[in-house]
Amino acid sequence: MTAPPRKIILDVDPGHDDAVAMMIAAVHPAVDLRAVTVVAGNQTLEKTARNALNVASAIGLTCPVAAGMSRPLVREQVIADDIHGVSGLDGPVFGEPTVALDGRHAVDLIIETLLASDGDITVVPTGPLTNVAMAMRKEPRIVERIERIVLMGGACQLGNFTPAAEFNIYADPEAAQVVFSSGRPLVMMGLDLTRQALCGPDVIGRVRKLGNPVARLFAELMEFFAATQKEVFGWEAPPLHDPTTLAWLIDPTLITTKAMHVDIELRGEHTYGRTCCDWYGVTGKAPNADVAVKLDVPRFWDFIIETLALYGREG
Repeated sequence: MTAPPRKIILDVDPGHDDAVAMMIAAVHPAVDLRAVTVVAGNQTLEKTARNALNVASAIGLTCPVAAGMSRPLVREQVIADDIHGVSGLDGPVFGEPTVALDGRHAVDLIIETLLASDGDITVVPTGPLTNVAMAMRKEPRIVERIERIVLMGGACQLGNFTPAAEFNIYADPEAAQVVFSSGRPLVMMGLDLTRQALCGPDVIGRVRKLGNPVARLFAELMEFFAATQKEVFGWEAPPLHDPTTLAWLIDPTLITTKAMHVDIELRGEHTYGRTCCDWYGVTGKAPNADVAVKLDVPRFWDFIIETLALYGREG
């Protein structure tokens, strides 16, 4: 008997890899996408919301898309324009979006969707955790209604925005602390995992051969993303961070995780925003997250390409 699709709320800050996460969530039969909520992160909220509408229009998304928090809870705002460009989604040329923003604030949409549920919705944040944390603070009753949180963020080892911190967590560490201390089951796709998902020319070529418009959009996004990653980090292929959340949700055998306790550093002069992952259990604290450590790379790319093929094949 086939399991029913997993109900999710996808919280994004598009962002090239967020756009691909939207592509996967919108079409995969194992996912029931209930809402897309947008937060400031890779760019300002005005730009990330516009990007979300552009992608939603390109992929034929039908669920509500709502804009949320425009600033972090406490810290000053940071963006990642060196990686994602002036628009936050540089590379492709989009026309006017055919999808409009839902009239609700994203925080309220998250709250309403979870309160109306049977506790069977997974929250999938791929940007800073501001929307999710604010929803938990505004309406604490939603916390017990969250089946699981599967997020992209953090790192056991090296950061990518500071030597210690990954961008999504660094952009709002206080929000991350709210989420990581919420008590809900949590799966963390950090840089240790996502740096294994390198989207090289071979992968882009395989996707291009699908020939459908979404596949072409993927290729255009990844070609720009590859250029900025090479310029900033010197890498020959960009890591496709955010879709790893959907990969785990749809097929957990693609990704190996390790249970550990994760704290968010909020005071360190050089380590603010670091996810302190207790790999060896030295603190004695109970694990609060399953941290992704190993990716089945060939099967992951097969998963991505097979999913994008659902948008149709050339000819």
